[in-house]
Amino acid sequence: MRFSTLSLGGLMLVATAAPAFADDAAPPPAITISGGATVVSDYRFRGVSQTDKNFAVQGTFTIAHESGLYFTVWGSSVDSYVIASSVSHQEIDIIGGYKKAFGGTTLDVGVLYYFYPKTKLIPGDTASSDFFEPYVSLAHTFGPVTAKATVNYAFKQKATGATQGLVPEPKKDNVYLAGDLSAAIPGTPLSLTGHLGHTWGSGWLAVDSTGKKGYTDWAVGAAVTYKALTLGVSYVDTDADFRNGFTNHKISNGGVVATLGVAF
Repeated sequence: MRFSTLSLGGLMLVATAAPAFADDAAPPPAITISGGATVVSDYRFRGVSQTDKNFAVQGTFTIAHESGLYFTVWGSSVDSYVIASSVSHQEIDIIGGYKKAFGGTTLDVGVLYYFYPKTKLIPGDTASSDFFEPYVSLAHTFGPVTAKATVNYAFKQKATGATQGLVPEPKKDNVYLAGDLSAAIPGTPLSLTGHLGHTWGSGWLAVDSTGKKGYTDWAVGAAVTYKALTLGVSYVDTDADFRNGFTNHKISNGGVVATLGVAF
């Protein structure tokens, strides 16, 4: 889920701005709109490929208010996400949250909704693919280095159960804890990232193909930015054994992921 269906450590955009004099500076707008598009060689969610290790096209936009409230839509192609008799080739994440900076510390809290279009096409299908996941993160900047801790909690829902509602079962929840480091190399367009995460639970997001409950994922990466373009490369791995249901390919082992994105 983003699996059968983070995650890849985020690529940091490095930007410089010329100083503006107070007389020339216009007040910042109350509402800002930003976004971007990305091509990735493999869409990884918490270390697990969502595209059977094939390319994916992704896009996003965010509407943010000066109060700190924001709304984001993020989408990606995925590899034949199957629930019962229905198939989806897209994932759309709808996010609402609040972000506020206090000096060098930034608090971000909100709710993610994972949506897989066209995964319930036949009447009577009892499966469920879509679910909510509240999150909270705290980041602090130390010069060119930013450290961030994030907790995601997928509370008990049909889609987070081990069978995603295909057969009657107790609903299950999952917790994901992650730490990320990013560093801009001063005087260069280069940045470095590191990521470590762990998933707890006994539902679909946490149990691999062998029945193991819980797993760890990690990633290290580098990126170079030129104007609005960012080219990145990361190595991503886990200690889990997730398999593609059609090909039986292992989709959670280590691999190099390349990314080319444009921001606006």
